[in-house]
Formats: sequence, structure tokens, C-alpha cells
Amino acid sequence: MPRNSSRPVYSTDVGRLCPGCREAVRQCRCRASGTGRPPSDGIVRLHRESKGRGGKAVTIIRGLPLDGQELKALAKKLKQRCGVGGAVKDGAVEIQGDQRELLKTLLSDEGYQVRIAGG
Repeated sequence: MPRNSSRPVYSTDVGRLCPGCREAVRQCRCRASGTGRPPSDGIVRLHRESKGRGGKAVTIIRGLPLDGQELKALAKKLKQRCGVGGAVKDGAVEIQGDQRELLKTLLSDEGYQVRIAGG
């Protein structure tokens, strides 16, 4: 990755920075404008993670163009269809287990453009 395309995520002066407007989280313009999330490219990405979870896999869904209650309602529906637990954290949905293929079909049926990201 070229150095000039990197972006700061933390400043020793103000703390964490918003990825959307690159202001301090406390002074974020994204939240003031009502979106509450950085701009998206319209693609929902499915990631598999096991780091920090005792080796257990979790499927993370990022890029959903939903806020608050809509995101929680979709997460509940997906968890029920997969028959597993999960959570909504930082605008991403976490589903227990490696459910990427099933989630890809479920989200495609909902009308989202879905890609499996990572290995």
C-alpha cells in the first residue's frame, strides 16, 4: 500500500478518529449529518474471523446500508435463518460460525450485492 493513501485512525491530541470524516469521534460530522456511518460502495462484504475468540470462527457482515433498529432486525432474521447466535457491534453484524455461503444467498435474496472477502 502506498504511503500517501494511508489514513490516520488515532491522534495523540484528540484520540480516535472517525473513518468517514476523519474528525475526532466526539466531533464527528457523520453523526451530525444523520448518517452515523462512513460512505459505502454499496457492496456487502462477508469476512471470517477467529482472532481473539479462542479459535472459534465468526462471520462478520460489513457494508450494510442500515442504521440502528433496521440493522438489529436484519441481524435477528439472519441469526434465526442460520440457527446460531450473534451480535451487532460497531455497525457490523457478527454471526457465530463460518456461515458465509448461507449468508451470501440470504443477503442476495434480500437484494444486496454480496461478496465473500478474505480467506
